[in-house]
Amino acid sequence: MTSGETGDGLGAILKQIKGQKHPPVHLWNPDFCGDLDMRIARDGTWYYLGSPIGRKPLVKLFSGVIRLDPDGKYYLVTPAEKIGITVDDAPFLAVEMFHEGKGRNRIISFRTNVDDFVIMDAEHPFRLEIDPKTKEPSPYILVRGNLEALIARSVFYDLVNLAGEENISGEARFGFWSSGQFFELGSVNDIFEE
Repeated sequence: MTSGETGDGLGAILKQIKGQKHPPVHLWNPDFCGDLDMRIARDGTWYYLGSPIGRKPLVKLFSGVIRLDPDGKYYLVTPAEKIGITVDDAPFLAVEMFHEGKGRNRIISFRTNVDDFVIMDAEHPFRLEIDPKTKEPSPYILVRGNLEALIARSVFYDLVNLAGEENISGEARFGFWSSGQFFELGSVNDIFEE
């Protein structure tokens, strides 16, 4: 998808974030009702009984009641039911990025595949995992609670284009600023070694 400077779009994103209402699934403690043949693929596609769920409003409804519990499993939770589902990687996919400002004053935000908006900051940090075998990067942004979005590859490339070198505790680090926080991609030596 696209990314770019938001101009006055930050105000619009802040309004979207204020307007986002999600049920308080973290407060509900219903009995476990079993597993459902529902899966969220790494590309953000939701499947039921092996078929993609094509109705976005239904996916958005389900995405509002998803929870990751301490047992490491994902559940759809209502006040009366707790149903296990399979998540291949992360429950959301960051499909669009916006940025405003420069350097330490930059603010970076994302839109997910279910139209949640999140601003990268101390409460919604970026993290990067590198597959030890393939060296493939998997970038994530914390969306809400303990639920993350995998950042789509094209969006990650746009994010990397914002990165620069910063001296952190005497070591050259490569990363980017958002909301007054520096988010690292790694040391300059690690990033650029052969």
